[in-house]
Amino acid sequence: MPLTNEQKKQYKSIGHHLKPVLIVAENGLTEGVQAELERALNDHELIKIQFRLTEREDRRALMEELCKIGKCELVQAIGKMALVYRKNPKPNKQLSNIHRFQA
Repeated sequence: MPLTNEQKKQYKSIGHHLKPVLIVAENGLTEGVQAELERALNDHELIKIQFRLTEREDRRALMEELCKIGKCELVQAIGKMALVYRKNPKPNKQLSNIHRFQA
């Protein structure tokens, strides 16, 4: 289910204060990166990802592929940073960025 504009606005304000938990470099979406993406989305729901690629088109393509592989939704992309979200049906309230910042 796509995010509403109101949700995106709220998640962007939360994401502004987050540090990147995942860095994707020249090697792309390796198994290690995919495993860490899965873990981070399960724990935090809303995460910031840094892409260390110089070409804008390559970054955009990698962001789309990452969202497809991780079954998550791109909330915002600015430069080399992407903010992605995937709802966890049973979130840990201490780890979830959504629950921590809404409280």
